[in-house]
Amino acid sequence: MAAEDNLLPKDRTRFNKLQKKLRREAGRAIADFNMIQDGDKIMVCLSGGKDSYTMLDILRSLQLSAPVQFELVAVNLDQKQPGFPEHVLPEYLEKEGVAYHILERDTYSIVREKTPEGKTTCALCSRLRRGNLYGFAEEIGATKIALGHHRDDIVETLFLNMFYNGKMKAMPPKLRSDDGRNVVIRPLAYCREKDIEKFAEYRQFPIIPCNLCGSQENLQRQAVKGMLQQWDRQYPGRIESIFAAAQNIAPSQLADTRLFDFAGLEEGVSRAGSAAPHRLEVVNLFH
Repeated sequence: MAAEDNLLPKDRTRFNKLQKKLRREAGRAIADFNMIQDGDKIMVCLSGGKDSYTMLDILRSLQLSAPVQFELVAVNLDQKQPGFPEHVLPEYLEKEGVAYHILERDTYSIVREKTPEGKTTCALCSRLRRGNLYGFAEEIGATKIALGHHRDDIVETLFLNMFYNGKMKAMPPKLRSDDGRNVVIRPLAYCREKDIEKFAEYRQFPIIPCNLCGSQENLQRQAVKGMLQQWDRQYPGRIESIFAAAQNIAPSQLADTRLFDFAGLEEGVSRAGSAAPHRLEVVNLFH
């Protein structure tokens, strides 16, 4: 019996409405960015967090009504963190009847060895996790790799890059990996984190917290997340507006000479108005 089957009628109605909203937003993102084609084998990266559980759940739901046929296989990277509950994901996936692989790689020891005392582990941990998952996708013949990042993650990354790296870029809903061997998709790109949190509560997913890095409350991402959450409370709709801006780029109104030919304006040979620089800027922003 699914967890939502035990809900009171009022809560059941709210759950159904929320599920339809997430399905609709994920379906729209998949269509807008042509994320899934007929015959795709999609490796769904499952961390044990609310986002990846929700992504798997929504993709399975969409699979039943999608106009194309595609296969889903869940993959978890067991990084050998002390105390990691290895039984949780296999038990859940077997109960749900989902095909899965548990990829065991001791990245925990590498991260601890290579990260200086007091420094954050996230960057190295992410690189190692990504490298292992990308390689495994090739082994199992996956044509797409699905990650559970949502709209708030994308907006946070946009500000992180602006504040700390001097770059105007975020996370793309779809991209080809740097080595050209994998296509990564983010089906939850249009979904808000607060909706995902509520959905995960309704579904009672067996959440596994990431405790490799400890609390690390002063991480740059946490600071940006706090800023955006405050904005969202004070100015409802601001996050949606920021995300919409990331899809509505005007290269001639920025200052990147690689994307717009400011030097050629006088000679009338600027690329102003052409489709190419606009498309290039979108790709660069959503790197």
